[in-house]
Amino acid sequence: MATAKRLDALRVLMAERGYDALIIPRADEHLGEYIPLHNERLLWVSGFSGSAGSVVILRDQAAIFVDGRYTVQVRQQVDAEHFSYQHLVKMPPASWLASVLPAGARVAVDPRLHSLHWLCEAESTLASAGIAVSADADNLVDRCWEDRPAAQVRPALLLGEQFTGESSASKRARIAAMLTPQRADAALIFAPDSVSWLLNVRGLDVPCLPVLQAMALIWRDASVDLIVEPARMPPGWEAHCGSDVRLHAPEAAESLLSGQSGKHVLADPQTANAWSQRLLERGGATLIAAPDPVLLPKACKNSVEIAGARSAHVRDAVAVVHFLAWLDAEQLAGRRHDEASLSDQLLAFRQGGEHFQGPSFDTISAAGANAAMCHYNHRNATPAKLPVNSVYLVDSGGQYTDGTTDITRTVAIGDPGAEVRQLFTLVLQGHIALDEVRFPQGTTGTHLDVLARQPLWRQGLDYDHGTGHGVGAFLSVHEGPQRIGRAWSAVDLQPGMILSNEPGYYRDGEFGIRCENLVVVQAVEGTLETPMYVFDALTLVPFDRRLIACELLSAGERAWVDAYHQRVLATVGPLLPSAEQAWLEHACTPLAGG
Repeated sequence: MATAKRLDALRVLMAERGYDALIIPRADEHLGEYIPLHNERLLWVSGFSGSAGSVVILRDQAAIFVDGRYTVQVRQQVDAEHFSYQHLVKMPPASWLASVLPAGARVAVDPRLHSLHWLCEAESTLASAGIAVSADADNLVDRCWEDRPAAQVRPALLLGEQFTGESSASKRARIAAMLTPQRADAALIFAPDSVSWLLNVRGLDVPCLPVLQAMALIWRDASVDLIVEPARMPPGWEAHCGSDVRLHAPEAAESLLSGQSGKHVLADPQTANAWSQRLLERGGATLIAAPDPVLLPKACKNSVEIAGARSAHVRDAVAVVHFLAWLDAEQLAGRRHDEASLSDQLLAFRQGGEHFQGPSFDTISAAGANAAMCHYNHRNATPAKLPVNSVYLVDSGGQYTDGTTDITRTVAIGDPGAEVRQLFTLVLQGHIALDEVRFPQGTTGTHLDVLARQPLWRQGLDYDHGTGHGVGAFLSVHEGPQRIGRAWSAVDLQPGMILSNEPGYYRDGEFGIRCENLVVVQAVEGTLETPMYVFDALTLVPFDRRLIACELLSAGERAWVDAYHQRVLATVGPLLPSAEQAWLEHACTPLAGG
């Protein structure tokens, strides 16, 4: 009933403004993956809670667009009576609209909620069908959302060099030096995690994502015009950031951006919203389309950040091992927990760790068939209890002041059977192949993706998600530009980059399997004709030996598992109480002897 009323209200407003269609993305004006409750417009109109997607509303129908991670979830959350289901990648919203709308139609979009690249492509696609795009920053959803939550505004954290390894002044000088070769007077630093990295500040307003909700212009002299709600800046920020950082309230953004006549401003059409860039252009600035200059420096962690990540992962491993040992004990005692209580228990173990700031994303606590949904969230339904003779998939992570963690373990519940063990082993073989690769300078994640999929491909199987995403330093758990996947990436993997290694397999309605560690790119030492890089695991938690079909592993793969488990035992074991240490010793028993 609520969905129908909301769609009706939007259609009334669309008719008043002369729009034939409205596109509502799962995004806010900062274009981040995690958004505050008051900006969850897609959830409000459709009930869909996934991290990516779009809704398109027409006068007489509506559609929701999601990618392969959410094809099961969307059917559970979104009423087919009101929405048809479309694939976000195979049939993007603009292409779909071009096929269903007549020439002369008008499509409304909020330019604050889309990148300039997306908007230009949408305009081109729709123009070819004679359809016009109307950029309307007076958001229609906001006009109809009567009980919209208030925005959270809390003072940010000032992060010292013991965590960042470099001062803000030094970072700003580095980025400013990159502007001269581009013949740019300034660069628009739009992504909140880029602004946060540049100023050594972390925010507390967005769940799981410790970024300052802000954007900035950095000039050739390394000074910065920072656009942020003043109440977000804590006492002492001037001394921390420097006197050449000038503060502007969000209400002043339009005048600041449109007042740069004659300036050449570098802006990333992929990551900065269309509203900010078109304001610059309308004010007489010349845009230089180029990647956000902060992206690569932020992605290549320095020695202090890598050391922090290693320390954070050790503390995180202690928490996860506590949880897995507790879960086994509960199983032996015959106590069957549900997904919510398991997630809460894991969080409780993490909360005792030094520097813990909160989860790095909503824990995927998925029992049995729910694990077939890659990004399942138990809060969207009645949490299921652990079924007997199946698997439990738990994908979770923590935000620590010295690092960000992300780990997935698939756990045997009773006896899942020979087929599940075979499939788990195929996934683990892909994980091992990627972990062991040695690759030359200039290699991208696209080049390596096949290694993780090959064991599954041999059996005619696959998974519909990327194999690895970048991870920040007490920043976004999904950081660009580094990634591993089939989709083309032009970004070379470089030393200091942190990525996930997470192949999986999912059978709809039955079970899901994923094996995920975080790794850091390191240069191979020594004199080599061709510089080579390797991955070094940061995550230190055993894989469930009960799910490994040892007969399918090669001698080298068995040796990898045993060596990894011995490293886990040697590093984490001494930090555990005696009972958990005994559990870990058993979990790390060599395969050859098990």
